[in-house]
Amino acid sequence: MHFRGGRYQMTSTTATPTLDDTDRAKNICHWIFSGALGLVLLTELFLAKPGTALDAALLVLAVLACITALSRQMPLQNVLLGVTIAAIIGSVAHGLSGLQGVAVPFGPIFFHESCGAKIFDFVPWSIPLIWIVALFSSRGTARVILRPWRKLKSYGYWLIGLTAVLVVGFDLAFEPFAVEVNHYWSWQLTKIPLTWYGASPLNFISWAMVTLLILAFATPALIKKKPGSRSPLDLNPLGIWLGAIVFFAAGCAKAALWPAVAVDGAMALVILGFAIPGARW
Repeated sequence: MHFRGGRYQMTSTTATPTLDDTDRAKNICHWIFSGALGLVLLTELFLAKPGTALDAALLVLAVLACITALSRQMPLQNVLLGVTIAAIIGSVAHGLSGLQGVAVPFGPIFFHESCGAKIFDFVPWSIPLIWIVALFSSRGTARVILRPWRKLKSYGYWLIGLTAVLVVGFDLAFEPFAVEVNHYWSWQLTKIPLTWYGASPLNFISWAMVTLLILAFATPALIKKKPGSRSPLDLNPLGIWLGAIVFFAAGCAKAALWPAVAVDGAMALVILGFAIPGARW
């Protein structure tokens, strides 16, 4: 209400959305971790032999960037619940595959010391972090690609399915790097003659199945509960996913694993081609 021309007039004002201290803190942490991740990634790419400490820092920063990116869209406790579910289920699945006489669901795998110390003498500490980065960067990338179709009733199923496909693509690029470049693990022979740098098709099918299992439990915690709310465009997961593929390709190129480099490059271009229209929508 204000006084004009000898009388009071009612005026309406629209409140401008502002960030509270919690949101500002989340944004600051996110950009600090993302900037550090980019710096470490560039350092890794230009060094001939980066070392295990730099590899560990890169993985931890990627996890923190994924967590803080998602926490800007929903409560942190929901994000941590989803991250915990992914870490536990992924670790159990890989741990079982590493047990002698079990070898399911991924196939018989042997973890080397370079993969990190084992948690409870069961699975290397890096495995749950790898699952967090693979799954949440893939899910965020799928959200960018599917933005034009968010109003479809089947959007949720498309998001889950595309996430599983992108996780498999992540592992397809990661296997040559993990086996031949950094020697994180090795695969034992199976009756399946067709392999991708030691990994049988069963490994990639299992990555998809485990991803679907994780999402079955984690998705309720990752759905925004406010009706009518729409998350802003977030390209950070897409950047992490593409950055990981480029990083794996660069490592394979140093080791002259040219088939892996070709597959990684083609996959990155295809996903980027699908993501650009979604980002511009």
